[in-house]
Amino acid sequence: MSLTTIALLMFLAVIVFFFLGHPLAFVLGGVGTLFGFFVVGTGFFSTFMDRIFVGIMGNFTLVAITLFILMGNFLTISGIADRLFESLRFFLGATRGGLGVAVLAVCAVLSACIGIVGASIVTVGLLTGPMLLRYGYQKELTMGIVAGGGTLGLIIPPSIMLIIMGDTAGVPVDKMLAAAVIPGLFIGILYATYIRVRCGLNPEVGPPIPAEEISLMPFGDRLMDFVMYSLLPLALIAGVIAAIFFGFASPAQAAGIGATIAFLLVLIYRRFNWPDFLATLYQTAKATTMVMIIMVGASCFTGIFLGMGGGKAIVDTLIAIGLDKWGLFFVMMISLVILGCFIDWVGLIFLIFPIFLPIARLMGFDMVWFVMMMALYLQISFLLPPFGYALFYLAGMKIQGIKWGHIYRGVLPFLIIQIIALFIFTSFPDLVLFLPTVLYG
Repeated sequence: MSLTTIALLMFLAVIVFFFLGHPLAFVLGGVGTLFGFFVVGTGFFSTFMDRIFVGIMGNFTLVAITLFILMGNFLTISGIADRLFESLRFFLGATRGGLGVAVLAVCAVLSACIGIVGASIVTVGLLTGPMLLRYGYQKELTMGIVAGGGTLGLIIPPSIMLIIMGDTAGVPVDKMLAAAVIPGLFIGILYATYIRVRCGLNPEVGPPIPAEEISLMPFGDRLMDFVMYSLLPLALIAGVIAAIFFGFASPAQAAGIGATIAFLLVLIYRRFNWPDFLATLYQTAKATTMVMIIMVGASCFTGIFLGMGGGKAIVDTLIAIGLDKWGLFFVMMISLVILGCFIDWVGLIFLIFPIFLPIARLMGFDMVWFVMMMALYLQISFLLPPFGYALFYLAGMKIQGIKWGHIYRGVLPFLIIQIIALFIFTSFPDLVLFLPTVLYG
């Protein structure tokens, strides 16, 4: 049996064991260990250790993941997220769809910092979903707003996913974050426009907060709350991103500064208490461990898989199909969307990057644009019925009165908006590359 055949059997084994319900990290690490032991021998253990300690533990850029998750958790568990929503609720809620736009903004900001889609959707969904329903928002629109905002954070800096993608692809992280600004803002504006237009045409699906409730808080108090609890956290995130873009700090340094300032905001707002602080550390350690253990398992798998020619075999097969540059592009992206419905994005990155990136380089794609497009297509998989991760997170919240039909119908308009945006950024790559080119040449 040739090494290429063995490598392809490895890939098949990963798919089979994963769909049998085993955790992806242990599937990747287990398959890599078994094939490495029986094909290479005991010498493969030293190779694994080198890849883990040099490629993962020795990678300083990955420190940013822990610190950005810590920053997001400080903004969430400390209660700042609640006040952020409350300030936006009174400031924007007087208009049709304004409360929905406020929820969208909170979802996007927090999910960008937390980095784990499930955690951000559940956290913000439980906070804002019942609130939207109580104010008369349509169930479908409520579910769509929470899902759309929660997945939007995947591509809004400081995105944990983009940091891992850029580092894995060998693309400067600051360029990846810069490339995400225009797509993230554009999709966010499209989402907000859809909410406002739909609620404007049909006030029953998204009515404004009653004037009597708004009048309970004078305009001056609403403005002060907006400055204190909306502008300050947003200024923190904008400052962290600016520090990375303009070279004042590396991603890891900026993340450390952001986490420190987030903790200071907790003290300023007088929300510090030991149970919340310990819960923040626990949630950060839990999320970081989940990411890292998948990276370790994936590193073990790819070390053997690529060493036996698996990546080259798949690349040669795809090229031999005879498709042109764009045909291969869409085959890769559609495959990514399908796999993204079943495999966690952390593991998926380490599983497919060694296969897709050589093809992209061979076809002459700009790597910053190509990796950014992979992030945008992967975002679609979270909303794609019937298997999108976000749909199961929404159902798992078990909000009273919400059924699967409400979830499916609710996410569909946001999915269509996302597809329109993909068509635009695929057709006009310069829109994605504009900001990285201006900032870094």
